[in-house]
Amino acid sequence: MSKILIACEESQAVTVEFRKLGYNAFSCDIQECSGGFPEWHIKADVIEVLKEKWDLIIAFPPCTHLAVSGARHFEQKRKDGRQKQGIDFFMQFVNADCDKIAIENPVGIMSSIYRKPDQIIQPYYFGDTERKTTCLWLKNLPALIPTNIVEPVFSKGGLTKTHIGYGAKNNSKMRSKTFKGIAEAMAMQWSNYCL
Repeated sequence: MSKILIACEESQAVTVEFRKLGYNAFSCDIQECSGGFPEWHIKADVIEVLKEKWDLIIAFPPCTHLAVSGARHFEQKRKDGRQKQGIDFFMQFVNADCDKIAIENPVGIMSSIYRKPDQIIQPYYFGDTERKTTCLWLKNLPALIPTNIVEPVFSKGGLTKTHIGYGAKNNSKMRSKTFKGIAEAMAMQWSNYCL
């Protein structure tokens, strides 16, 4: 049976969708999982887990030091090494020993440091009314085909909930969660490539 790693995923959104289809998928994060299936979660340093043999890796490396939304802090992050650490971590997935890899991140410096993404998607391409520009770098996987294009819903100020935020305490954790429609599309469309 195919072995699938969903790296840096505490929410288990993508893991659950692959499991629904009968695949041997595991989330991995240094945090406890919040998806409700600890038996499908590897709480460990993903760099060690990458040494195992995987048929498909879908990675969600942290974007804190890479995303253009934090560009005003880039100078300091370059000086203290945080940005290089983020780049090096991202590149661990690029260079992983696996034939099929997808790496997700928002618009950021990896487009120039590494290469342009293969695809840029929005949650509203897959039935969620949110807007969150998401880049995908793909190795031996096809671009995702939109499944249900809907209109994003905006607040009075023209922002979606993703842009408004969820409160300072939970904002980054909530913003990093994968939308259900995208998770379903990843599982439905990429599972056939790990048989």
